[in-house]
Amino acid sequence: MSTNITFHPGSVDAQERVDLLKQKGVTIWLTGLSASGKSTIACALEQHLLHLHKFAYRLDGDNVRLGLNKDLGFDEKSRVENIRRIGEVSKLFADSACIAITAFISPYIADRQVARTLHEQSGLGFIEVFVDAPLSVVEQRDPKGLYKAARAGEIKNFTGISAPYEPPENPELHIRTDECDVAQAVEIIIEYLTKHDYIS
Repeated sequence: MSTNITFHPGSVDAQERVDLLKQKGVTIWLTGLSASGKSTIACALEQHLLHLHKFAYRLDGDNVRLGLNKDLGFDEKSRVENIRRIGEVSKLFADSACIAITAFISPYIADRQVARTLHEQSGLGFIEVFVDAPLSVVEQRDPKGLYKAARAGEIKNFTGISAPYEPPENPELHIRTDECDVAQAVEIIIEYLTKHDYIS
């Protein structure tokens, strides 16, 4: 635990940043089983927002676990720390008036609540999006063969098979990817952002 730390405020306050960039910072937290469609939606959403000339950035396993969190494994303690760090980083992005898009399984309700609380305590938006598809559907998709390997016992602690996934109880958005395509999912999120004045 760090001690003797004094926060040094910058010269730009939150409202000035929002006024200049013409958008409010927010984290869009995509959660769901592997192969539910989180990363695909996150990529499409980031591209769509950038084409609208909005400041957006995507955080996912590839750009986080290869750098910031490369010291973490996949045991429960490491997964909790992984999500804690992502919550802190996405909060910094949202504080910069960025639309931060996270795409992580983040299987535990308590860990997602920690991320939400971090944002709310700083007056920042947090939109939990449950990217939902039945286990039978995601197992059929299985683009990386992970479910097959987990069923064969080759992968331990695999979420949805040998490790739990706790679905959100009250997400801001619930998107069933077995019932809509990527474009429709992006449209749902954009409509929410517009309705709640994160973008105009």
